[in-house]
Amino acid sequence: MELKKLGFGFMRLPLKDNDSGNIDLETVNKMVDAFLDKGFTYFDTAYMYHMGKSELAVRESLVKRHKRDSFTLATKLPTMFLKSEEDQERIFNEQLEKCGVEYFDYYLIHNLGVAHYEIAQKFDSFAFVQQKKKEGKIKQFGFSFHDNADLLEEISVSSSRS
Repeated sequence: MELKKLGFGFMRLPLKDNDSGNIDLETVNKMVDAFLDKGFTYFDTAYMYHMGKSELAVRESLVKRHKRDSFTLATKLPTMFLKSEEDQERIFNEQLEKCGVEYFDYYLIHNLGVAHYEIAQKFDSFAFVQQKKKEGKIKQFGFSFHDNADLLEEISVSSSRS
């Protein structure tokens, strides 16, 4: 599938009653349909977006209504919620269920800054996502980043050795 230059983020969706956990699915459905109708295919969500409801909105507005091969889906491993190595497996399985998919096209280790990178190292998150790729549950993996150039270089060098 060709990746176009525009993606659809499920981070700031239309709401009902100005409540970030109460997503206006009827409006989101129209937005998703218009996006796909224009030939775009990339959708992005994360575990904590919309008070944990974004991945559910993906399932309802995208996955249940469109063929799986008509879109690509990205979500993220929320390092900020990891308290143990086992949390990765639990959260990943929860994400598959919430999104209603068997695999993710893209899976990112989320928001790697100094503190979250330390958590990812502590729980060997790069090895975790590599294993999920071997299992066919992730097609491509990477990380999202919010810090300085020196840390980016450190993460890039370290993760390329894994």
